[in-house]
Amino acid sequence: MDFKNVLVLAPHTDDGELGAGGFLNKLILSGAKVTYVAFSTAVESLPEGLPEDTLEVEVGEATKSLGIKKLIVFKYPVRNFNVHRQGILDDLIKIRKNEVYDLVLIPSRCDVHQDHQVITNEAIRAFKNTTILGYELIWNSFEFKNDLYVSLDKLHVEAKIKALACYKSQNHRDYMSADFVNSLAYMRGLQVSKKYCECFEVIRWVIN
Repeated sequence: MDFKNVLVLAPHTDDGELGAGGFLNKLILSGAKVTYVAFSTAVESLPEGLPEDTLEVEVGEATKSLGIKKLIVFKYPVRNFNVHRQGILDDLIKIRKNEVYDLVLIPSRCDVHQDHQVITNEAIRAFKNTTILGYELIWNSFEFKNDLYVSLDKLHVEAKIKALACYKSQNHRDYMSADFVNSLAYMRGLQVSKKYCECFEVIRWVIN
């Protein structure tokens, strides 16, 4: 896989790192350019007492930690993306017209979160001519299609853990823990006789 320009679509800040942080770090270390787009800073879901820009600041720190140089943040209201489908599609089309990507990473089609479903469906419409992989968020996916395994080294997993540690406002969530991230990568690696892996659903594969 020789991807040079990669687009990550995260419905909420942290989704992209959770689903593909190791792969993103591997791509960046191989010389790929990565653009990260977050569609919501989830102000409505922040623990009480935190500033409204908390997750916007944290996603900046996390993506920088992974080596991502281009970050775009929208502020759609969490859990209400369905009301803004056309606006989201328009934003995706603008992004597509501004730059040519050879890989787009989105939540898998098996993801049951309503906001994630909107991003996935609109991205499939907007990027009809581009390879698209769906990343795994296991707490939202009960029938995930593990079509593609990306082998990771320990340094990629550690980079993912370091990036997620930037989300201090979310450290109460079990899936943000280093133990969970390491265990999932180890389990996915075990399935294909690798040390560590991240899994992806192949939504569209374009061979030029």
